[in-house]
Amino acid sequence: MIVLEGGHVATVDDAGTEYPVGHVVIDGSALVAVGPGPAPDGLRDGAEWVDTTGCLVTPGLVNTHHHLYQWLTRGYATDSTLFDWLTELYPVWARLDADAVHAGASANLGWLALSGCSTSTDHHYVFPQPNLLDATIEAAREIGVRFHPCRGSMDLGSSAGGLPPDEVTEDREAILIATEAAIDRWHDPSPAAMTRIAVAPCSPFSVTAELMREAAELARSKGVRLHTHLAETADEDEFCQQTYGQTPAEYLAELDWLGPDVWLAHCVHLSDSAIASLAGTGTAVAHCPTSNGRLGAGSARVRDLIDAGVPVGLGVDGAASNEAGRLVDELRSAMVVARLRGGPQALTAREVLRLATGGGARCLGREAELGSLEPGKLADVAVWRLDELGQAGGVDPVFCWAFSSSAPLRLLLVNGRAVVAESILLTADSGRLAREAAAAGARLVGR
Repeated sequence: MIVLEGGHVATVDDAGTEYPVGHVVIDGSALVAVGPGPAPDGLRDGAEWVDTTGCLVTPGLVNTHHHLYQWLTRGYATDSTLFDWLTELYPVWARLDADAVHAGASANLGWLALSGCSTSTDHHYVFPQPNLLDATIEAAREIGVRFHPCRGSMDLGSSAGGLPPDEVTEDREAILIATEAAIDRWHDPSPAAMTRIAVAPCSPFSVTAELMREAAELARSKGVRLHTHLAETADEDEFCQQTYGQTPAEYLAELDWLGPDVWLAHCVHLSDSAIASLAGTGTAVAHCPTSNGRLGAGSARVRDLIDAGVPVGLGVDGAASNEAGRLVDELRSAMVVARLRGGPQALTAREVLRLATGGGARCLGREAELGSLEPGKLADVAVWRLDELGQAGGVDPVFCWAFSSSAPLRLLLVNGRAVVAESILLTADSGRLAREAAAAGARLVGR
């Protein structure tokens, strides 16, 4: 039993309950009590007691879109749009191997954990070798975060009118076989699962309609979720109009790619009718504000998505289009971007906290287990220091934490296990992870 006691507890439950001085009690992998003041005496007896006075206690953050291998290729095409950025990086990613992917994923996931992330997705869609998804799953198990890897794919090469060079695409039949094998080997549907697989053809400009349809059929036959990029840039919109005679959202609807088992990355360029379509089908969105800004893609209509009832989570996106790679930074970025678009009430601190926790859980279909601090939910908990120099004196702890994005991470529990304590990664040596990632990146360049 672990008792966290004395801090400001932001539960992110449906009512938005907060306890200025509260407690959270954990038994094994589950939350058993959350409330005001000290924990009940019967739950404190014999428990490990953690004084969280001067801290903010939140659910662990949920990262809904990422490309972990890109940790090795930061700093490329720094002033390019998405299509030019991809064109420069595809040949580099074609040289990936399992050792490089494991090094990149381990370092990236360790850094995400240090930013309060207890659950992360990964969208891996470049497979010069067949076993690269396994390398990311092994990395997540080493670091100790909850993991939703997406078996991505590309089968529409440049010779057939797509953006990627043919050498980084795969045969459609081989993709479907490999994806089904990944589901059968790794997907865990149990309530406390640490690993779940999603099916994730990459994008309208790198995947054929046939693969999109067959991937959806496979995912639904296996009971797993679907993920892809959509409406990220004006270039993508133009590609879809010229190639398919439709907007990206219309194209996805025709392919039966909207529904409560789907979450989509970016969704920057959406019309009112597209937003209504996502809301009406229960399709979720992973909002990646820093990456969208880095690539000059634009700003998603987050306020309109939320008001329409679309489930929205936050995503870091690949580290090669978000060199910082910290999930907690995305809360500030999301608020700033939304307020530039719609004014100071466009997105509040508590709304953006909900995006980063409960919203992310909804994207992944895990709202019954994750995303809030309530008895019966899984013990994924972050504790943030608000009593140090950078945070001292703040009146509203949630706003000051979210808007500064710099509070030290006192503790991160995942499934009740300590992964970070006092801003130190406990499950792996950070120095080793950094050295291995640097060496792997250098090998990619050298090749």
